[in-house]
Amino acid sequence: MGDSAMNKAKGKAKEMMGKATGDNRKAAEGKTDQAKGKAKGAADDMRDRAEGMRDSFREDR
Repeated sequence: MGDSAMNKAKGKAKEMMGKATGDNRKAAEGKTDQAKGKAKGAADDMRDRAEGMRDSFREDR
């Protein structure tokens, strides 16, 4: 499980715990952790695509 998936899972757990206990701050922290996980996942995808493009240009030579 990668960092982005861990952040999303941890965030979901925090959010659910915050909602269950009425702790709005904990629920907000959970949503923030989930957003961090999504952003990290998107950045990782972009990096992978850029590396793939770079490799394809090198193969054309």
